[in-house]
Amino acid sequence: MLRAFLRTTAARARSRTPRSVPDDDVLLDAPDDRLAPALVAAARGDYAPAAGLLSTTRERAEWEHRDRYATRLAAFARSRAEWLDTWRATVPDDPDALLIAARLAVHRRWDSPARAELLRQLVPAVVGAAETSGPDPVPWRTALDAARGARAGHAEFERLWAQAVRRSAHHYGCHVAALQYLAASSPGAHGECLDFAETAAQDAPEDALVRALPLRAAFTCLTSTAAVRTHRRRLDAAADRAIALSAAHPAADPWTAELRNLLAYVLLRLGRRQEAAEQLRLTGPYVTSFPWERDTDDPLGHFLQARADVRAEARARAPGHPPRGRAERSAPGDH
Repeated sequence: MLRAFLRTTAARARSRTPRSVPDDDVLLDAPDDRLAPALVAAARGDYAPAAGLLSTTRERAEWEHRDRYATRLAAFARSRAEWLDTWRATVPDDPDALLIAARLAVHRRWDSPARAELLRQLVPAVVGAAETSGPDPVPWRTALDAARGARAGHAEFERLWAQAVRRSAHHYGCHVAALQYLAASSPGAHGECLDFAETAAQDAPEDALVRALPLRAAFTCLTSTAAVRTHRRRLDAAADRAIALSAAHPAADPWTAELRNLLAYVLLRLGRRQEAAEQLRLTGPYVTSFPWERDTDDPLGHFLQARADVRAEARARAPGHPPRGRAERSAPGDH
């Protein structure tokens, strides 16, 4: 963990203005400067930095950061939980420890063949913890995920959703959970998913992460050639909105890494390869498992191959090579 942290720092220093990050410098799911020390300490059994980090996000109402850090810390605790066990034993009622524990409990049940039944048993405890969390929407995101996995009915999910948006009307994580529920409960309802995402984005502040929700909805459409054809204009509009959001952030920014990875993936699937190449450049050394893991067990390898392909095409378009049309489109599943 410490070696990974040091490598992350070195790669970040070499890529402030990335042009061509070597493959060996590309990092999968690298933590940012705030999360990395907490993970290093947790690997040594010390929960204090993680507690301090989450306490700060709660006190400052940094809900998007809090959600992301809670997810990463819970994922780490899946294989190394000693630090979390010590934290909960030392401060049993700590809201930040309870948040990590609830998310870890959902994660551990998610891959089970009996997921729905196991999560039905867990939902009351997760919701009960969320009800004690005051203005924090992040525990409600965990409750929404648990309800989705438990195949909760619409009325129950809408009740939890109302509690989440009452605390934060534009929280990205809660909106993603609702979008995933809609997609899972109504297969083929691509138009409804786009409607929900576009409405959320239109109502959000200019710099809000939820403005990228239509891109996430576009991603759900890519499994269906018919959906891409039917909603092509809306998918392009979702990508355009995300391009504008990406442009508002510096290059090689770990915070926007997932947005840019998802945007590059969607652009590639839509055949907008030159624009995808620019997003692949802007990611710098930061690769996220999502969305590349959809098609393979090797998300890093998938990213590197996609990047190599668009670089080769860029070289082929250079002077002395036959030009390729900018408007060239490729069918979903080609990449």
